[in-house]
Amino acid sequence: MVKIESKLPKEKKKKTKKKSSKGTKFTILLVLGILLIFGLAFGYWAYRTVMSPNVTTPEGKEAVIYIPTGSDYEAVKNILSGGHFLANEKSFNWVAQRKDLPNNVHPGRYVLKNGMSNNQLVNMLRGGLQSPVNVTFNHIRDVDQLAGRIAKQIEADSASISQLLHNQEYIGEHGFNNNTIPALFLPDTYQFYWNTNAEGFVTRMLQEYSKFWTDERKEQAKKLGLTPIQVSTLASIVNKETNMTDEMPRVAGVYLNRLKNNWLLQADPTLIFALNDYSIKRVLNVHKEVESPYNTYKYIGLPPGPICIPSIAAVKAVLNAEQHHYFYFCAKEDFSGYHNFAKTLAEHNRNAAKYQQALNQRGILK
Repeated sequence: MVKIESKLPKEKKKKTKKKSSKGTKFTILLVLGILLIFGLAFGYWAYRTVMSPNVTTPEGKEAVIYIPTGSDYEAVKNILSGGHFLANEKSFNWVAQRKDLPNNVHPGRYVLKNGMSNNQLVNMLRGGLQSPVNVTFNHIRDVDQLAGRIAKQIEADSASISQLLHNQEYIGEHGFNNNTIPALFLPDTYQFYWNTNAEGFVTRMLQEYSKFWTDERKEQAKKLGLTPIQVSTLASIVNKETNMTDEMPRVAGVYLNRLKNNWLLQADPTLIFALNDYSIKRVLNVHKEVESPYNTYKYIGLPPGPICIPSIAAVKAVLNAEQHHYFYFCAKEDFSGYHNFAKTLAEHNRNAAKYQQALNQRGILK
């Protein structure tokens, strides 16, 4: 039996191979094209997800969020969603997960700007790039009132601040006691990070105290025969005697004259402090009988500590007290806030009589 082989012409075989090769290349190019399209589409989506605006704020103005100490990523998401600050929460979460925000949550006060991208927001939160807060305090009676005022401006609560300022061992390490601790504070505006704790606040105030009490100011105090704390103690009395900054150096001069001559200070505000009755408008003889080391009608010299947290202006007024021969002063009868000053008791009594008459006319009896 003869085997007959069917053979294609050589030209036909070449054509078949060419067709097969072209088909493979086309398939590869098609796949690559599809992958490229998907890659570009994903890249565009990822770019928009990461870089496009996603933060919305009320009326397009800056908004502030507070992330408490101990917060986790879920808390952060709740803060953002609760404030309706995200146009697309899923896109934010996608970026946050890929940039490891869940493991890098930092407490603090953060300022959100309308139109921020997810990338900008996550970078800010992940890096702990919080914005400081201006902490202001003035016209403070005591450290407990101070604690309450500060707690409204930073994360530390009033109880923790108050407890620290009453901790005798802690404040003693810094040269203060329960009577003198108000002298530490210098009323002003300071920048803090919102998540500052009680110790962080006091540490900063110690730094400010050291900066204020330069060698030059310490020398000024020494020339007056006073320590920095005693300067603040006298300044607190001056502060309670007058609200007029331009008059403070003259009032300070009166008390310094009394101290130098070993007189009783006879400062009415110290009686109000001793009685702890700030409703008193008119100091009477009965008030002068209170038994307290703060009663400057009974005890010579300065009281044990400040009767309030004095203003920086009052402290400077003591350091730069006016040199004069006045030993007395009394509020002016026109209730302008200024005082009449006198060198003699007779002159002072005349001034006092005019003021008492003005009080009677206004019906201010106590």
